[in-house]
Amino acid sequence: MSTIASIAVLHTSLLFVSPDSVINEYLSELAPDAKVLHFVDSDVLAAVVRDGEVSPASTQRMVHLAQAAQAAGADVIFSACSSVGPAIDVARRLVSVPIVKIDDAMAASAVETAGAIGVLATVATTLPPTCALVEEKARAAGRDITVLERLCEGAFPVLMSGDRDGHDAIVLDGARALAKEVDVIVLAQASMARLAPAIAEAVGKPVLSSPRSGTENAVRVLREQTAEPAPATATAWETTQTQWEGGCGAR
Repeated sequence: MSTIASIAVLHTSLLFVSPDSVINEYLSELAPDAKVLHFVDSDVLAAVVRDGEVSPASTQRMVHLAQAAQAAGADVIFSACSSVGPAIDVARRLVSVPIVKIDDAMAASAVETAGAIGVLATVATTLPPTCALVEEKARAAGRDITVLERLCEGAFPVLMSGDRDGHDAIVLDGARALAKEVDVIVLAQASMARLAPAIAEAVGKPVLSSPRSGTENAVRVLREQTAEPAPATATAWETTQTQWEGGCGAR
């Protein structure tokens, strides 16, 4: 790339923006030459949970984040929160920079590999946008699927209190119950991704998470956006003219 590519990451909670966050690690690995910008509204996720939906106010706040990222010169915007999917759909119509959802690639992979897809979440408001995204990808792929959802009640507040083991136990119990009815389990939130191997071992079925595949997808779009155009191919007239001039010089 002739200039430094820039990717902006939108966050809705300070919990996932620490320097050692998994998204930062993946971006360092997959796009070490890119400039990474972080845009945070630390209360959006909490507001969505309080409201029980992505309200117009929360949507406006995410649109503002996306517009700020565009103003900062981002080549690609990466939305790191699954709960605000509907707000990102609105933002996509209001900025010219491509916006990649963290769970776009995960949802596409799920519909390619299974007919009965289970969506597991620890935040109730994440279920509708994640299920809707899976169904959207299925329609685009011409696939007939069934989506079942399960909320791991109480897991997220337990995680916020600092009890990671308690959170993990609740999630594993939810996964075991859901696995009885589906072919693959989709983890609706990035905060659940570290449990994917343990869940897969416990239930004996594929488990998909979003951080790795989502980051790979964002970097792919970044490369497409910042790729240098291929050299123009000489026209037939230009080629003939060059050959004729060369021939005259040789005479």
